[in-house]
Amino acid sequence: MLYIMRHGMTDWNKEHRLQGRTDIPLNDEGRKMAEKARELYREVPLDICYCSPLVRAKETAQIVLQDRDIPILFDDRLREMSFGIYEGVKDSFLMPDCPTNVLFRDPASYRGVEGGETMEQLYERTGEFLQQVIMPQVAVGKDILIVGHGAMNSSILCQVKHIPVEHFWDAGIEKCKLMKLL
Repeated sequence: MLYIMRHGMTDWNKEHRLQGRTDIPLNDEGRKMAEKARELYREVPLDICYCSPLVRAKETAQIVLQDRDIPILFDDRLREMSFGIYEGVKDSFLMPDCPTNVLFRDPASYRGVEGGETMEQLYERTGEFLQQVIMPQVAVGKDILIVGHGAMNSSILCQVKHIPVEHFWDAGIEKCKLMKLL
């Protein structure tokens, strides 16, 4: 089986700031979300967890898997999509000309921003991770959890389920909710 989970709440989530690769920790609400997920998914069989190295994902994985003998391995290919010079921008949707808004309204047309990542780059690194790390383990029956981020998890979901980029956000990757992909 393959599962994904998005990290818990951060202060930047609450403030509607673009986080991207900026390394923002969970807030108290995010830690409580992860604790609730730990109780809710305690019985889900897992062999291994792969996780983004960003602290909000690390904290989530560590809390969710606390008291379970499940290794957590960190991989840079699971970092969130980079929003370059727009990371930290608050309420981008109130800025009509903010180019990151294209990602959320028309993901197939998103071409990236200065210092940021394109959809193609995001798909390339997460697709490589899926092919090199995940699929061989799924093929031999391993139960795997990936803990990551909204855009990064959406790219994995779309690739595994063969969902076109036009529907990139349709699944609605919720914080600390386990989603079964395979």
